[in-house]
Amino acid sequence: RIIKNRKTKFISLGVFLKEDQWDDANKRVKKHKNSAWLNNFILQKLADANNIALEMETKNRYVSSKRIKSRIMGKTSVSFTDYAKNYLDSLLRDNKIGTHDKVKAVLSKLDKYTGDANLNFGEIDVQFLISYEKYLKEDLSNSTNTVHSNLKIFRKLFNDAIREEIIEPEINPFFKFKLNWEKTNKDYLTESELKKVEELKLIEESMRFHHRNAYVFAAYSGGIRISDMLQLKWENFSGSHITLRMQKTKETVSVKLPPKAMEIIKYYQSQNPEIDKSDYIFPFLDSSIKYTPVQLFRAISSCTAYANKDLVEIAKQAKIQKNISFHTSRHTWATRALRKGMRIEYVSKLMGHASIKTTQIYLKIVNSELDNAMNVFNE
Repeated sequence: RIIKNRKTKFISLGVFLKEDQWDDANKRVKKHKNSAWLNNFILQKLADANNIALEMETKNRYVSSKRIKSRIMGKTSVSFTDYAKNYLDSLLRDNKIGTHDKVKAVLSKLDKYTGDANLNFGEIDVQFLISYEKYLKEDLSNSTNTVHSNLKIFRKLFNDAIREEIIEPEINPFFKFKLNWEKTNKDYLTESELKKVEELKLIEESMRFHHRNAYVFAAYSGGIRISDMLQLKWENFSGSHITLRMQKTKETVSVKLPPKAMEIIKYYQSQNPEIDKSDYIFPFLDSSIKYTPVQLFRAISSCTAYANKDLVEIAKQAKIQKNISFHTSRHTWATRALRKGMRIEYVSKLMGHASIKTTQIYLKIVNSELDNAMNVFNE
């Protein structure tokens, strides 16, 4: 019996006796042909348990009875592979389809590298990570940031397993192994470039026309993500605001629409005189379909790919020399909002950022532009 902080755990030695073969007062086996051996066995196990418990308490004063039990029973070789698969299953249960697909792809790479071996946490040490990082970069030609994203999932699984007291903190290789990250530029449109996109002549009611409208709407309406844009329904529109629960962060935000965004909304109102509140505002998803979480994720992914393909062509037609995707409408809104004097905490709130540090990236872009503008005095 292990008692720590008034929490009790029991360990079975796998020995079975009749009731009259146990001396409870002295905690000894009696009237058994192997009494001497069994009593020595019990004493040795107690001594081992005491030594392990003392060692663990010396290293970590917050050690729990559960972790002491696991260590005594030799459960240091927990399967990383099985733990990761359980995590995958939990993502499906929680309908986190995007995260599930990402983690599944990461684990598929690992399976290919190990030949589908069942890895224990203890086998993933610093040397393993160094070799695997080299494999991702040289054999699979993954970028530094892709490698970072892959190994960050491994790190999360280690941290989760430590929090659940499944493994010891000491075997976490990420205490010594550094994940590398390369800074990337955030593409966005200037006021004049956005104006070119707005005024571009496109065939009305074509998908490219609708993709342009959605992009411009996002660039004026808080940089709404495409996943949220696609799911906007007329019930989300009050006549002056759109209110939505962001799919990524689960935060609810209300955005007052400026004139340009209202112009786009009114266009779609005019195209649907008998609007049902449950209909989608933009003509991308099918309002007659009750999507399951998996179906909705697949539909959004397909619509996003189509929109991004069209936006590449729109940029070419508008003679804009930038890599445009729908996400750049988000960057465009943020930089425009800060240039126009909106307080950074308001920008952060409307964008649904978990931390204002994320929003400060855009502030650096704006400040850099101001620095460049001051170069006129160098001439």
